[in-house]
Amino acid sequence: MDSGERPNWAPVDVDLARPSIARVYDYWLGGAHNFAIDRAVADKVLADVPVIKSIVLNHRAFLRRAVRFLLAQGIRQFLDLGSGIPTVGNVHEIAQATDPGARVVYVDVDAVAVAHSRAILTGNELVSVLQADVRDAKQVLKSPEVQELLDFSQPIGVLMIALLHFVPDSEDPRGIVADYRDALPDGSYLTISHAGYEEGDWDPAWDDAKQVYNRGVSEMCFRRKHEVQALFEGFDLVEPGVARLPLWRPESPDDVDEDAARFISFGGVGRKA
Repeated sequence: MDSGERPNWAPVDVDLARPSIARVYDYWLGGAHNFAIDRAVADKVLADVPVIKSIVLNHRAFLRRAVRFLLAQGIRQFLDLGSGIPTVGNVHEIAQATDPGARVVYVDVDAVAVAHSRAILTGNELVSVLQADVRDAKQVLKSPEVQELLDFSQPIGVLMIALLHFVPDSEDPRGIVADYRDALPDGSYLTISHAGYEEGDWDPAWDDAKQVYNRGVSEMCFRRKHEVQALFEGFDLVEPGVARLPLWRPESPDDVDEDAARFISFGGVGRKA
């Protein structure tokens, strides 16, 4: 889509001449909700950090597997925090393919992502979009979008996909998770994917790539496996626990390549007992 053409899903108050991180991610995911300016930024980052597309696709593949797992456990309502633009196999598509009555609330602080999301999801009464800072759990949880669509007497699946690595330790990511945990009914689930690596895994060649990503997209905080595990305090981790993304319940051997054991992101799902 050329940046000079405004399709019917692009709200009139969104500046098509300015890149959006949400649309950059949409482009990396193979989506259609992006413009020339977004693709230019995305391609520049890809030229310097070719592995970024594989990383983004692995986070999305993990999301799909995790949502299907939650559906198999009977979860029918989801709170997707830091959702971006809900396209290309996102939560409502997966959930409502299994159960048309499944409910989803998407939350993002990015006005561009929210505006696009609302336009795309018009007419789907079981999906809501909230513009809010996910770090403020009280604001999110008391919002009409959440209160009117989600039933807190029944288990809820909370999703934090590629989110918490943008929250530095100074902003207390464990405390943020705990605020959501404490509001959830027993039997609810938490799903997290997070950039990270173990000692000895880091390739010095990635240092330049990390700097390019931080400058061109957003600054990221890598955490070790035990630090990601600590985010699940108060939840019982399901098998295989916190694992490299390609190794968390792969759907086929083809999903696991020779670099899976050193993949620079972790994922896990925990149940509140």
